[in-house]
Amino acid sequence: MAPAGWNNFHVGKECGHVKWSRKITPKLTVSSGQTVTFDAIDSSNGQLNPASDASAISTLDLDIANPVFGPIHVQDAQPGDVLKVEVLALEVADWGWSAIIPGFGLLAEDFPEPEIKIWSLDREKGYAQFKDMRIPLRPFLGCMGLAPATDEELSTVPPTQAGGNLDCRELSVGSTVFLPVQTAGALFSCGDGHAAQGQGEVCGTAIETPIKATLRFELVKNQPWVTAPHYQTPPRAQIPNPLPDLGTYGALGVAPDLYVAAQSAVRSLIQWLIHTKGLTKSEAYILASVAGDLHITEIVNVPNYEVAISLPLGIFSSD
Repeated sequence: MAPAGWNNFHVGKECGHVKWSRKITPKLTVSSGQTVTFDAIDSSNGQLNPASDASAISTLDLDIANPVFGPIHVQDAQPGDVLKVEVLALEVADWGWSAIIPGFGLLAEDFPEPEIKIWSLDREKGYAQFKDMRIPLRPFLGCMGLAPATDEELSTVPPTQAGGNLDCRELSVGSTVFLPVQTAGALFSCGDGHAAQGQGEVCGTAIETPIKATLRFELVKNQPWVTAPHYQTPPRAQIPNPLPDLGTYGALGVAPDLYVAAQSAVRSLIQWLIHTKGLTKSEAYILASVAGDLHITEIVNVPNYEVAISLPLGIFSSD
């Protein structure tokens, strides 16, 4: 139940689309300051379910994947304005999925076969179980974005300067995203619910899940520095974590190319997980995607750059 004072604007599952376009008819119009709830299907667009196995990955129709829901027309929004979107609440389903999709992901050449992991999400305890590991639930919308400035239709898979498939796990409850308006009305849509994801989403999927989102919109003028998405997060003390903080374990990749360095780091972490935690190669890759944090640690000591991926050691604790 929504807290008192929230507006009863709603976008349902039937309002999905797989292109960013200013030609799509808005599903509703809101004023600055109003709140909308969204019911979003998972990123497979309903093609996967709790009974799915790896064979379902081989038959995925990627042309209908990654739907977003909307669009929302914001009154008085014009190009050059900024749409401020506050994430008020996120409710995931009781299940989710992660997958290795052939030809997709940071280490696509290492993982040519399809794999799937179906998750049971314990919303009360706040984590998902992976063998004897627990992955804290930290839901967010992988996609939040606006329609483009031209009549061109754009895929919802790559992000754009107006947002879209950002896959930024910082945009959870309590966070705010600022999006540069490209066309009249802004035409906001969102989707791609994630129950948990590591920074980088290295295998190409997080814990993908249907999600109900409650967002508040505010139209902002005179912020010319917002030419691509910006965001603000709450204090980390406000972010729930059901697991103990036992530090992290990380692997470094060093190469004259950041992408190659990232691949090297992830491959090294996978080997550590195989040899010290008893995971299969595919399980280690998926775990790195949903719980590992990929980040640049050095970009100035040319010709070699350094990328790290780390895992919180608390996920291995039985306490």
